[in-house]
Amino acid sequence: MNTMFQYYGLFIFLLASFMVVCIRTGKLSVPAAMAAGLTGLLVFAGAGYPGIAMLGTFFVLGTLATSHKKNVKAAITAEGAHPEKRKASQVFANGGAAALMALMMVIDPLHGGLYELMLAGSLASATADTLSSELGTVYGRRFFNILTFRKEPKGLDGVVSLEGTLLGAAGAAVIAVVYALAEEFDQRMAFIVIAGILGNLMDSVLGAALERKHYIGNDAVNFGNTLFAALVAGVCSWLWW
Repeated sequence: MNTMFQYYGLFIFLLASFMVVCIRTGKLSVPAAMAAGLTGLLVFAGAGYPGIAMLGTFFVLGTLATSHKKNVKAAITAEGAHPEKRKASQVFANGGAAALMALMMVIDPLHGGLYELMLAGSLASATADTLSSELGTVYGRRFFNILTFRKEPKGLDGVVSLEGTLLGAAGAAVIAVVYALAEEFDQRMAFIVIAGILGNLMDSVLGAALERKHYIGNDAVNFGNTLFAALVAGVCSWLWW
């Protein structure tokens, strides 16, 4: 009992400290910090510290990518600014699928390994999407619509670049390595990378087909691509075994 109390007590302390730091540094709004706290609790309840390590890796990489050369990115926006402070809806959009998979680990522990893999796939997609969007805008050379393959200006929904896609794939690979450090270096790493890449591409497809036409918003696109990636990871595991 004491060991369990210490296990959860340490995490809650670290989580609360993280929330305070994010609010004070302007990375998260107060509602967003609360949403991040809830997401973290769910992920920890299901996947423990390995799940939190993957979630934290996504947050750190995403924060660094968002802050990188923000003046360059601000120049291509209509508002002339590149916001860094995340809203609660954005937190749930990127981490909601992971939280859902963690909840399934609690409800159905018999298949916990599968749900953990799907959780990793969803975070690989979230990481890939963030890095490809934030860094691809800076380092991409040729930009095109993912549906028509016609050249279009960078920054538009559904517009991608080779450089951004590769940077996104690298982000997915980092999540796969974090997962493997907790589990094992095997074929599941490839499943996570595949899920991250396909999820990132799905984000662009949804952006070009639906978001650009204002049928759905960016938060729906992000939740859709992470949930799709989780399913891809699950299907890969099912086909392999």
